[in-house]
Amino acid sequence: MKKPNILLITSDQQHWNTIGAFNSEVHTPNLDRLTREGTAFTRAYCPNPTCTPTRASIITGMYPSQHGAWTLGTKLLEDRHTVGEDFSDAGYRTALVGKAHFQPLRSTEEYPSQEAYPILQDLEHWQSFHGPFYGFDHVELARNHTNEAHVGQHYALWMEEKGCLNWRDYFLPPTGTMDPAQMYKWPIPEEYHYNTWIAERTNDLLEQFKESDEPFLLWSSFFDPHPDYLAPEPWDEMYDPDSLTIPSVVAGEHDRNPPHFGKTQEDAPDFSELLESGYGIHGYGSHLYKGKTRLTDYDKRKLVAVYYGMISLMDKYIGAILDKLDELGLAEDTIVVFTTDHGHFFGQHGLQAKGGFHYEDLIKLPFIVRYPGRVPAGKTSESIQSLVDLAPTFLSFCGIPIPHAMTGIDQKEVWLGQRESARDHAICEFRHEATTIHQKTYVDARYKITVYYNQTYGELFDLVEDPGELHNRWDDPDYAVLKSELLLKYIWAELGKEPLPMPRIWHA
Repeated sequence: MKKPNILLITSDQQHWNTIGAFNSEVHTPNLDRLTREGTAFTRAYCPNPTCTPTRASIITGMYPSQHGAWTLGTKLLEDRHTVGEDFSDAGYRTALVGKAHFQPLRSTEEYPSQEAYPILQDLEHWQSFHGPFYGFDHVELARNHTNEAHVGQHYALWMEEKGCLNWRDYFLPPTGTMDPAQMYKWPIPEEYHYNTWIAERTNDLLEQFKESDEPFLLWSSFFDPHPDYLAPEPWDEMYDPDSLTIPSVVAGEHDRNPPHFGKTQEDAPDFSELLESGYGIHGYGSHLYKGKTRLTDYDKRKLVAVYYGMISLMDKYIGAILDKLDELGLAEDTIVVFTTDHGHFFGQHGLQAKGGFHYEDLIKLPFIVRYPGRVPAGKTSESIQSLVDLAPTFLSFCGIPIPHAMTGIDQKEVWLGQRESARDHAICEFRHEATTIHQKTYVDARYKITVYYNQTYGELFDLVEDPGELHNRWDDPDYAVLKSELLLKYIWAELGKEPLPMPRIWHA
């Protein structure tokens, strides 16, 4: 039997409910096509609601607390075993196009980073470097989100090859002259947008793999809809802000939550007292955007409209990749997975962006699997998935042994529709610095419990009775017994994150 190919397509910071098949306010015909032709999993979770930790988990099959890249600004060390190595050893071609973010933007002598300044913008270096990189034989990388100054690497080279010699004009200083207060409309022509680059380079690799008749593991890693909220014409005006449902805080919902929740709703929040007692808000953006201390009603609506526009633009280029699979006759033998690295707030609970808040909006993900004739088509499943499961599941489908150090779960039988579920819970971790929020969440089919390091408060939500997570039951006496039971389950789930032991082969 022919070995299956693996095509992983990811977005960045995409809310779970932003696919047209499940939300009529969003237009995503190509992701809708994947849901019709595959299975959509409605209970998929990230192991950490920030980029580096989760992306490192995808390629290691381990949790951030295990692989070591536990927050932004840390590095996944090169000696960590990655799934690409297993595929390469099995005769697969491996490649990554787009965002990696396994390394920080700051490089030190002890922890050098290829994804950091100044090498980030050393185009002569990137002309000759295409890997190997974390188990991928071939990489084509970029680092910026929209018009960030971090533009460079292979994306900048591609723009020059396309004749866009003034590409620096579309990005912030120090590499360009664009107004840092630019909002919503990004003047870069769509033909030079990184979505166009990712789709074109992905499709070129697909053609190479087809010609060589070699199986492949290919990760197409998109940057959108991660803020800043910027899209080229006409996508920035695709959605009418006044026609969209805009989430907002519910009066009193933070009254029983940990202190940092309520602080976010103040006009000029002062976190200094909380910082001294072990708090910090990473990614706090409840009111701050482009220097604004309070979003206007128009801003709240317009940023959602542009966020959706960014998703629809990305969907167009995901469609180009799916079309190329069909054109090359590869679709039938290719497992396609679409997901994101973590979710996003755009008004839910009065929050924006991301941070130390493990609401479903931030830790639950869109997650679609297509494998024609094998994964059931047009199905939705409530089976719990975690991004740490991707590596072992990919290996299982391809008949490659799963390393014992991988703590993710093999979901193959669940994806094939042969088994109802493979896990009864998911774990999500968040830790920024030693003196900031350090929290862990256990979520099962119905309940979610979040504990904080060195704190006596936490969160307990009933996702069936309270899907909006408005009523924290942590201190509710009626939930005391349940809270104890969930804490014990969480403890055992943490212990279960240890690597599987070697098989017992003798009784002595």
